Amino acid sequence: MKKSILFLATAMMLTAVSATAQNQVDKQGRRQGHWIRTDKDGSKIYEGDFQDGLETGTFTYYYHDGTVRIRNTYTEPGRRCLHEAYDAQGHLLARGEYNQRNRDGLWKFYAEDGRLVKEATYNMGVKDGIHVIYERNGDTAEVSTWANNHRHGRWWKRIGDKGYITGNYVNGGLEGRLVAYDDNGKLSREGFYAGGLKHGDYKYYEDGILTIKERWNYGMMNDREIRLLCPEERFVSIHDIACMAAQGKAKTIVILRDGTKLTTLEPTDPVFSRAGDELFALANRKSRISVARSCIQGIGKDNENRDILLLEPQPDFAIFPDEDAVKMVQSIHFEEHPPLEEIINR
Repeated sequence: MKKSILFLATAMMLTAVSATAQNQVDKQGRRQGHWIRTDKDGSKIYEGDFQDGLETGTFTYYYHDGTVRIRNTYTEPGRRCLHEAYDAQGHLLARGEYNQRNRDGLWKFYAEDGRLVKEATYNMGVKDGIHVIYERNGDTAEVSTWANNHRHGRWWKRIGDKGYITGNYVNGGLEGRLVAYDDNGKLSREGFYAGGLKHGDYKYYEDGILTIKERWNYGMMNDREIRLLCPEERFVSIHDIACMAAQGKAKTIVILRDGTKLTTLEPTDPVFSRAGDELFALANRKSRISVARSCIQGIGKDNENRDILLLEPQPDFAIFPDEDAVKMVQSIHFEEHPPLEEIINR
């Protein structure tokens, strides 16, 4: 019995000594020695050593269940450390150096499965230098150069498997010529930027063939010309187009605002895509008919009392608007025109 009491007393003494041996503060109020910080539930928040109030050696921070959350290994007390961050399952998420609590130098970021997903370079907390993003298979997805927290310098980004786009940034905005190539190495896009805005000529290619020519003025598009095969090649401004309609599966009828009718040797999808939807709306989705919004005059009736779309100029074929097109006409003419019933009965 005496031995048990003596053992218990000894254990209590050692516990007391251990408790007083940590979390010490010197006469200047500086933390010294080994420290353990816990929350109100007794779960450990962090553990590490101090020297004259500065962190030294390895500091470890924990999740509530005791899993390591952060491990900082100091190479200069209180100043520079190697930082490792982990998720709640113990997977490494990030590794890099802190200098006075600022990211400094090369940092690497990882996915749960250990894949490297990004490398970034910092200078005292500021993005500075090369940044690289990786795809799931390890290939490079994007490379950019940074200065003072802005993209500044060459930029490259993968498109598809082998295609890519590249340009130059100045203080966070694209500047100068930008080019893009498809998976077959053919030019797919090229244009110019000023102050981060499209400015000057901008061109698009399909299978290496020029199909769209745009002209921009500091972010405002002045014109877009699209390629039509009629059967000879010609470029037409989208501002000159009133209507586009499918003719079978392999041809498209294009009505110009001056009444000229063109028949292209291409299906509607590529023609519609080149024209874009800034100026156009589908009048009949099933029949593949697209019209310029500014040419719409309203909705009338044909001899069989069916709704037809009224355009200026009016094509030599009837356009029967579907339900979505009728709603679109109502929204366009809501303020500028009388009610739809008056337009129909004119």
